[in-house]
Amino acid sequence: MSRMDAGAALVAASLVLPSDAVNASQVQAGSPRTGFIELDETDDRTIGVWEHTPGVSTDVESDEVFVVVAGSGTLEFTEPPLPPVELRPGVIVRLTEGMRTVWAVRETLRKVYVA
Repeated sequence: MSRMDAGAALVAASLVLPSDAVNASQVQAGSPRTGFIELDETDDRTIGVWEHTPGVSTDVESDEVFVVVAGSGTLEFTEPPLPPVELRPGVIVRLTEGMRTVWAVRETLRKVYVA
């Protein structure tokens, strides 16, 4: 799916996402996989669904707002150092470009994002 049709309805937690192993240099524990699909894209923003299977990995973020729709974990901020966020359905998080994070996922985490 590269674009969601106007008037269409999807259940974000039920979508089948392609997935790939997280780059070994980013893995801190387990064998996490990530996957995503883009639902809509313009020159200024992308809307999509992303998931991370159980495990711990690091990332450098882009400007994004997301809502967790399934799963659980903890998002830690290493740069800038900020309090960790407990991730569970309904939690909304804003990330800014360049933030360094650690995703500690206990139950496959799925989010809808706007980047």
